[in-house]
Amino acid sequence: MYQITPVVKNIIIINVLVYLACAVIPGLQEQVTGYYFTSENFRPWQILTHMFAHAPLRSGNFAHIFFNMYALYIFGSRLELQWGAKRFLTYYLICGVGAFFLHEFINFMEISKITKSLTSEELRLVYEQGSDAIREGKNFVDTRLADLNIALNVGVVGASGCVFGILLAFGMLYPNTELMLLFPPIPLKAKWFVMIYGALELYLALGNRPNDNVAHFAHIGGMIFGYLLLKYWQKKDGHFYGNSQF
Repeated sequence: MYQITPVVKNIIIINVLVYLACAVIPGLQEQVTGYYFTSENFRPWQILTHMFAHAPLRSGNFAHIFFNMYALYIFGSRLELQWGAKRFLTYYLICGVGAFFLHEFINFMEISKITKSLTSEELRLVYEQGSDAIREGKNFVDTRLADLNIALNVGVVGASGCVFGILLAFGMLYPNTELMLLFPPIPLKAKWFVMIYGALELYLALGNRPNDNVAHFAHIGGMIFGYLLLKYWQKKDGHFYGNSQF
């Protein structure tokens, strides 16, 4: 354990403030959540704000923000110490934006496939009434319309894409560092932890489980864009880290 670093501390503070603000300011959660580009709820700033927002306080899902911020503190502080504030913040934001775009690209493919089987009247129904249905906790009975409505009007929130990118970087910089797992309580080298976690996310993403309320492809997107950025730095600077002994 080590002292929290400045950028990590400020990111955690922003996340907590946004989390609390969304609980008391009506409509704020919808404004900062990341929606698909053709949804009536989409706003351009959501490409950035979604990574500083989390599941609503009223949902009781406090674990979402807690574990994201805890992982950010543990692994992110080490990376910021290694890279410096500017490079760490750049990496964090790129991972978050990459997570958003991969998630929405998967939505695009899903929407394209579904719309081919729908009539113009059915499409109009989803675009005109779908968003209101989601706000009321409802959805269409027809599974095609329901899946289209989820892709369009159920937004993505959370720092998980950024955190998965951070986990990847930690595993690449400190591959032989032993991490003590909670479940099961056994030591595991960072490189194996990252590989197992990444493989699990890919399995869950390809399992096509739209009702588990987890944006698995966003997690994968954070790791992919993080990897690409690390390799770019490696090619440009000859390395993407300083002394990696830890």
